[in-house]
Amino acid sequence: MKILIVEDDKNLRELMLKALVDDHYMVETAAQVREAKMKIDIYDYDCILLDIMLPDGSGLDVLRQLKAQRKAAGVIIISAKDSLEDKVTGLDLGADDYLTKPFHIAELCARVKSVFRRKQQNGEHFIECGNVKILPETRQVLINGKPMELLKKEFDILHFFMTRPERAVSKGTLAEAVWGDYIDQADNYDFIYAQMKNLRKRLSEAQADIEIKTVHGYGYKLEQR
Repeated sequence: MKILIVEDDKNLRELMLKALVDDHYMVETAAQVREAKMKIDIYDYDCILLDIMLPDGSGLDVLRQLKAQRKAAGVIIISAKDSLEDKVTGLDLGADDYLTKPFHIAELCARVKSVFRRKQQNGEHFIECGNVKILPETRQVLINGKPMELLKKEFDILHFFMTRPERAVSKGTLAEAVWGDYIDQADNYDFIYAQMKNLRKRLSEAQADIEIKTVHGYGYKLEQR
């Protein structure tokens, strides 16, 4: 899952970044409204942690742009402001949660997981497709109830597709979601082919009744056999 932290306090931003990376999220950061708007205009995120008070304006303007573009990212507003007006404004604009500074990093991580459960897992702690079940918070994969071991990127790819069943996804979108926006510098997508080959083999050997099919000239799509 891909997260954008929009926070101008460098120490807090790096603390949040480390905690979320340790929780196996793909995380990017921005310190200003302008930078955040540029990122959400180009890239898609699953969750945005958004400070309101930024050096060049209000984080609420980032939220307004996000909703105007009909992007589906969950949003947790993070601000030192604790007034009812700020909370109501943010929630009315479409934010999913509000966390007041100072906060414990453990609470932040718990709220991120809660947003993911509500928006992508129907409130459940697992995602299920066919005879395959994954538990994102513990990074477990079960096929017919039996555990299957996957490498980190293999799990990330499977997780990505299981939240988008039957939807064709371009190679570029997949690369950006799993490897981050620095993927723009890559010359080709050969690294995706290698990871996809290994994942397909593991799913087949474990007798999964789902498969990730190639959409020729475009990308991939997860289908049930």
